[in-house]
Amino acid sequence: MKLTKEQKLLQTIVQKAWEDGTFKQELMNSPVEAIEKLTGEKINLPEGKTLVVRDQTDESTVYINIPAEQSTEDVELSEEQLEAIAGGDDYIPKWIIPTFPFQF
Repeated sequence: MKLTKEQKLLQTIVQKAWEDGTFKQELMNSPVEAIEKLTGEKINLPEGKTLVVRDQTDESTVYINIPAEQSTEDVELSEEQLEAIAGGDDYIPKWIIPTFPFQF
């Protein structure tokens, strides 16, 4: 599966935080500003949304993230999607994949 621009960005952010303690601290203190500084691009966080970054590198602690519940009641797969799943394709419906909380 090909990575999206957002997934690649997330990998870049995490890698930078692992390698640069100063960046990691900035990311936890002011995530939007730290990411904008890293990318050189403005982040458009949806109104009413907050970006929270937590350091989960302590291997003695197990973290569980409880995402917002997604409604699947009105979701219908197309014939192509159903065939891909029935045929063993690795297709994952978009509503299952978590979305990045902001856009550039």
